[in-house]
Amino acid sequence: MWNALENLGIWGIIFAVSIIFVAKIVEVTIGTLRQILVVKGYRTLAVLLALVEIFLWVFIASKVINDLSVNIFYGISYGLGFAAGVYFGSIIEQKLAFGMLLVQTITTEKKGVEIANALREKGYGVTTVDAKGKVDSRKILMVYANRRGSQEIVEQVMLIDPTAMIVTNDVGTLSGGYIRIKKSLLK
Repeated sequence: MWNALENLGIWGIIFAVSIIFVAKIVEVTIGTLRQILVVKGYRTLAVLLALVEIFLWVFIASKVINDLSVNIFYGISYGLGFAAGVYFGSIIEQKLAFGMLLVQTITTEKKGVEIANALREKGYGVTTVDAKGKVDSRKILMVYANRRGSQEIVEQVMLIDPTAMIVTNDVGTLSGGYIRIKKSLLK
């Protein structure tokens, strides 16, 4: 295939450079997602992505390595494709939002009750803890949620108390409790 493209002259080389660039973006994006899926426990899907990723890598890397001394643009497109793949992989991961988060909110006692009630009405399980701040009594709210739904929680908190302190943490293992269920990918 590569020889046929190169025989087309400058347009064939431009097309080959474009193929390397796009294929490298796809490969690195797949690799980024594969790593995240392994960490989050989606092993079956990660294995399938690994297979596609390695086929692309062998196909692209062999062409670039074999012909780098002849056409430097292959190496440049390979490098640019790698960088773009990391960028696109992170964007896609953010959109897919795999996993669970603990959203902790520290607010006043009065606002804490109001926020907890509003979140419970939306179907979230909220645990509240009485706390003491530097000056006043505070309320700590803890909500375990799918990452995909965490923005709704933050928006609800900010709507009621724009001065609330909000901290989110990734959750590795969670057992028991109440989680608002949304559809997820196969594990």
